[in-house]
Amino acid sequence: MENQKNCIFCKIIKGEIPSYKIYEDENTLAFLDIKPLSKGHVLVIPKKHVEYLNELDEETAKEVMGIIPKIASAVISQEGVEGWNLLSNNGKFSGQEIFHIHFHIIPRRNKDGLGYRWNTGDLDSDYAAEFVKNVSEKLK
Repeated sequence: MENQKNCIFCKIIKGEIPSYKIYEDENTLAFLDIKPLSKGHVLVIPKKHVEYLNELDEETAKEVMGIIPKIASAVISQEGVEGWNLLSNNGKFSGQEIFHIHFHIIPRRNKDGLGYRWNTGDLDSDYAAEFVKNVSEKLK
């Protein structure tokens, strides 16, 4: 998809594109989304260019994911909200538009007009058994 040279988030990390940074350390950057779904909508990204969460090395994942609760707490406190979404789209069909893994912290308000519901179905027991067997084996 995007290479590091053309990645908008990599350009933000390098300071080539301005941003409203709220947090930065050696491996992580958090900043306001310039196309927010709500006030206080923040993006949290690893500085390492990786397209999808499943491609992120374990150490970097721990560092980036480990700071999200602290950032979310600060955002929630600032915005005075009681609800929020943590969202990461991975891949074209999930809605990912910028192919540098990122996490959205989206403050939610009563009657904010934002929806997030999927149609659900019943879990097929044969599928579930096969899925558990195969995925559990892959995780060994």
